[in-house]
Amino acid sequence: MPRADFVHLHNHSQYSLLDGATRIPAMVERAVAYKMPALALTDHGNLYGAIEFYTTCRAAGIVPIVGCETYVAPRGLTHKEPVPGAPDGGYHLVLLAKNITGYKNLVKLVSIASLEGFYHRPRIDFELLRDHAEGLIATSACVQGELGQKLLQGRGDDAEEVVRRYLDLFGPDHYFLEIQNHGIDVEDQIRPQIIALARKLGVELVATNDCHYLEQSHARAHDALLCIQTGRFLSDENRMRYNTDQIYFKSVDEM
Repeated sequence: MPRADFVHLHNHSQYSLLDGATRIPAMVERAVAYKMPALALTDHGNLYGAIEFYTTCRAAGIVPIVGCETYVAPRGLTHKEPVPGAPDGGYHLVLLAKNITGYKNLVKLVSIASLEGFYHRPRIDFELLRDHAEGLIATSACVQGELGQKLLQGRGDDAEEVVRRYLDLFGPDHYFLEIQNHGIDVEDQIRPQIIALARKLGVELVATNDCHYLEQSHARAHDALLCIQTGRFLSDENRMRYNTDQIYFKSVDEM
């Protein structure tokens, strides 16, 4: 059978602690079964799984794309106080290493994020990213990215400025706008706006699934994992939840 023309570029393993519920060998095995030529790992704020992921992919004959879903501080690393209208842990931004230079820069970014930028989450900022952007490909991430948050707040001009800023930094070949569809209302709300911005500014789109578990049937177990993370019970009405069973490792046809 020919190789698939789709690969998953936004994936969380067990190293997205108390959030990801997919073991790396199982993820790679599923990518092989789906005839995907490559696979990315983008755990939250860390590269703990990078070596295991790289060696497992190589042994399976698919291209490993080492990445990270980083957190970008809205007002710089030294500002460790709440910022109105921004998530306390920072905006999500997916970074993928294109080559060994990109991998080294990613290692440096993630290390500084934990050692110097930690506030709720290990954070980088735009200035740090500007110094270590070589060899990296960036995508706008999920609704928790800066682009998604600005659009949800009705700040269309600010959202456009976000895209222009990252486009200037990475260039059109290394910056992409993510669109996702997990059956979540806020995604449906901003997806047409993201597409419109991509067309207006000449930025390419990339469709992703924010994979947190392997099978659709694992959604309930993943919800329990979130409860462990947040110290809540499944029966609690007002708690963190994803409100979808679609963040699993989908086939090419499903995507």
